[in-house]
Amino acid sequence: MDTRIALTSSFLCAAALTAGCASQTPHLDRQFGSAARAAATQQVLNPATPTTPLVLGMDGKAAKSAYDNYQKSYKDPQPQSGALSIGVGR
Repeated sequence: MDTRIALTSSFLCAAALTAGCASQTPHLDRQFGSAARAAATQQVLNPATPTTPLVLGMDGKAAKSAYDNYQKSYKDPQPQSGALSIGVGR
């Protein structure tokens, strides 16, 4: 009989403790991410500035020229001048 009373009272205490923890969760979830949103908002210099349209591409001739120059830089690399060498190991 004593064992039943001890088990019942321990179960009721555990249930009361668990119920107390469960009531705090919705308040935490409601505020989740508000600090990150506030920090991002504070980093905008002038929020009233009108948005400008995005540039979605570039001229075809300019793009091809830039790509060709990029490819050429790996085929024939320009020699580096000695003025910028650090001289490690001397």
